[in-house]
Amino acid sequence: MKKTCLVISVLIAMAATSCVTQQKMAYLKNVDATLTDSINKHYNPIVEPKVVVGDHLFITVAAQDADAAAPFNLPTQVFMTPGSETAATTPSLQYYTVDPEGNINFPILGKLHLAGLKKSEAVTYITEKLQLALRDPIVNIQFLSYNITVMGEVNRPGKYQIRNERVTLLDALAMAGDMTPYGKRDNILVTRETDGKLEFVRLNINDASILTSPYFFLQQNDVVYVEPNKVRALASQNISLYLSMVTTLASMATVIVSVVNTSN
Repeated sequence: MKKTCLVISVLIAMAATSCVTQQKMAYLKNVDATLTDSINKHYNPIVEPKVVVGDHLFITVAAQDADAAAPFNLPTQVFMTPGSETAATTPSLQYYTVDPEGNINFPILGKLHLAGLKKSEAVTYITEKLQLALRDPIVNIQFLSYNITVMGEVNRPGKYQIRNERVTLLDALAMAGDMTPYGKRDNILVTRETDGKLEFVRLNINDASILTSPYFFLQQNDVVYVEPNKVRALASQNISLYLSMVTTLASMATVIVSVVNTSN
């Protein structure tokens, strides 16, 4: 009888462990109406990217007098086939690269320091410079190098380009095909470079408070790393040994049940 109780206890413990595992895999599991109100008080959906060294910026200048604005725009790049008047490729727009000092070399205006400015601040800065030469200039800036990298226990790890310059941690995981069952939901690492220094932050996606974290909205060149859990780590170290242990334990359980049934 005691052996039967022991087997039942082991099965109950295994079932309980399974339930705990399922709970750990749930995202934002503590969200409710009360918590939502608290989150919305601190939630800031307006996230504006900052210009950083190495950014590729597509900047256009327009004005009422199109001819006067033309010199302030980079020319369209066209590659011609030798001996032909036909373009070899589709014309491509040129872009500015922010140099290590944080500057771009702008037509006529010369060097402009943009690193550290938000997108709207960079637009205002260039517009003010252009007002000395143009009437009612209109400046548009687009980030061409807004990329994030997702690594680790996700289904499609890789580098992803963000078109709308706005991406959350949940967006990044979705683009990477979501996390695998072996990823740690409570220990996601975000690596970010700010003012030439690296930042490392670990986030718990099980907890709804992540929605108010300044790292919930990702920035260009952020790296998201999903750490593997103990099951994945054990399997990767010696999967054959792991499978052998599982098979042995299963066999032992079968023998125990058989002995119990025989004794009864």
